[in-house]
Amino acid sequence: MGFRLPGIINGKQKLQCSSSRGSSADVPKGYLAVYVGENQMKRVVIPISYLNHPEFQILLSESEQEFGFDHPMGGLTIPCREDIFRDLISRINGSS
Repeated sequence: MGFRLPGIINGKQKLQCSSSRGSSADVPKGYLAVYVGENQMKRVVIPISYLNHPEFQILLSESEQEFGFDHPMGGLTIPCREDIFRDLISRINGSS
């Protein structure tokens, strides 16, 4: 199963980032907006398939431990530095 969206570069899925809150209307079907960062949260749109990846599930577990189900940004907040998150996404893309 593959996605064909305008945001594809070199066959890899492109992350969409924004420091502002976006509406759910700007998240394509099959994708999810998450907030990443320590001080300044960045909104990142990722494929929902990432939720099944073991390394991403570790981040979800850490998020649950830190925030429970009360996420301060109103969406899923990942307690991780942005550069570490991007590195993880690169590894996930490389393994698929």
